[in-house]
Amino acid sequence: MPNKNNKFANNVAGKMYVDDSCIACDACVTAAPACFAMDENDGHAYVKKQPNTPEEEERAREAMETCPVEAIGNDGES
Repeated sequence: MPNKNNKFANNVAGKMYVDDSCIACDACVTAAPACFAMDENDGHAYVKKQPNTPEEEERAREAMETCPVEAIGNDGES
């Protein structure tokens, strides 16, 4: 389960985030490339842009559901 207290600092502000349980599998980047990116230096994904269209919301939700370690959180706040 994602923990917003352990989210990476390079997540953009908003409701979605990636926490420190990320294993850099790239599933979220593949599912929602407009919203997620990989930090190649530190070896983890992060939210580069909060989803703001219905398509981005759907893809970000798909990314959350396919994350093998449940590292993507959505605290419902914007």
